[in-house]
Amino acid sequence: MTEVRVPTLGESVSEATVATWFKKPGDAVAADEMLCELETDKVTVEVPAPAAGVLAEIVAAEGETVGVNALLATINEAGAAAPAPQPKSEGAAAPQPAAQQSKEVKMTDVMVPALGESVSEATVSTWFKKVGDTVAQDEMLCELETDKVSVEVPSPVAGVLTEIVAPEGATVAASAKLAVVAEGAAGAVAAPAAAAPAAAPAPAAAPAGKDVEDAPAAKKAMAEAGLTPSQVTGTGRDGRIMKEDVAAAAAKAAAAPAVSIAPAPASAPRAPVSSDDAAREERVKMTRLRATIARRLKDAQNTAAMLTTYNEVDMSAIMALRNEYKDAFEKKHGVRMGFMSFFTKACCHALKEVPEVNAEIDGGDVVYKHYVHMGVAAGTPTGLVVPVIRDADQMSFADIEKAISEKGKRARDGKLTMAEMQGGTFTISNGGVYGSLMSSPILNPPQSGILGMHKIQDRPVVVNGQIVIRPMMYLALSYDHRIVDGKGAVTFLVRVKEALEDPRRLLLDL
Repeated sequence: MTEVRVPTLGESVSEATVATWFKKPGDAVAADEMLCELETDKVTVEVPAPAAGVLAEIVAAEGETVGVNALLATINEAGAAAPAPQPKSEGAAAPQPAAQQSKEVKMTDVMVPALGESVSEATVSTWFKKVGDTVAQDEMLCELETDKVSVEVPSPVAGVLTEIVAPEGATVAASAKLAVVAEGAAGAVAAPAAAAPAAAPAPAAAPAGKDVEDAPAAKKAMAEAGLTPSQVTGTGRDGRIMKEDVAAAAAKAAAAPAVSIAPAPASAPRAPVSSDDAAREERVKMTRLRATIARRLKDAQNTAAMLTTYNEVDMSAIMALRNEYKDAFEKKHGVRMGFMSFFTKACCHALKEVPEVNAEIDGGDVVYKHYVHMGVAAGTPTGLVVPVIRDADQMSFADIEKAISEKGKRARDGKLTMAEMQGGTFTISNGGVYGSLMSSPILNPPQSGILGMHKIQDRPVVVNGQIVIRPMMYLALSYDHRIVDGKGAVTFLVRVKEALEDPRRLLLDL
């Protein structure tokens, strides 16, 4: 039998408090393995095992005050015959088998999933679970917002959510840690008492933010490191935060990008408001998607030499063609014939003649695209998104309509992936669905052109010397004047107008 005693605590220090026991009676211990931690007025003292063996008895429990050289515990050294259990009082439970006593709950980290090419961070928008909740494998834990899409994060294992590292509103880097799940803890917590009806179920590992007093040295270390208890994972009994936990959290924070709240785009200072007006206002934090839209649009204005040219198109021919064939088209292809396929085809046709509108600037080079990945802007409840129809120049009218319908539905449901919104070479934005008669669209960098569609409105126009009423639409082409000259922009818009007013030109490639 080997005794474990309080070591020398330092000059003028005569007593300490037992802060945490890392082992319990019956646990196997190795020589020099930490058994417990003592707290003095100024320092934390770790007590190692003087010999290998089995912890037989804890004499000084957590919270007790002990003097120098006081007996803390006893160890049955390795190889010694294990003594028969000697309960301290009647009714004391017999020691559990070592296999059961040493069984530990495995902690599994929940990480940010792959966000897509060139996407380096996201914002935690919603947590569906809270600390202490039981979760099933693949059950949704939280939702992240990136620049354009929402990403759901499932639980990698079944268990109990023990810690949330990144709260709602926090910006996290790709592959950053979001939370911790105690794997298998759900079964331990939810296990029916029928297995041992007379005994209370053992508590699961306490979640972060629990009502457990942390070690005094840990509190001091957290204050010095500028950390809060929610940012530190406690490894002590019942989730108690220890000094080394704080050191580990501080080192991790220094090595990884700090979790921070996504900054809102810069704006002019707000004018003062009266208290009466303030009481009738509602302040809502800008979502990451809205902040990103604001930043990208402002960047486009600051970076590109943006200019807009306008024209108008008579929609009579397209409307007549659509009215004549829409039923047959839908019956054969299973999708309605809209206007977007005509505009997409017309733009692809015009881009072949004016390739600089389908190009981008890369450093000191101009990259010309010999393909058309058409971005089609779509409004959703959370903001504007631009799904991309790849190789639109090689698609039929029916294929384009199907692609627009499918991606539009996925956009409204928030199911678009980052891959579906990357790589666009030109964009069409239809403000006419909201009743817009005229507007100047802003470029979608690094693209050099965007076409704005508007409301179809009956207007008097002169045709062959006669004033007639025709369904007219204003078109607006915004372009980057750094690589697109006025001649090219006007030519592009005229070719789009010609193709829409006489769709036969698309068939004849005129």
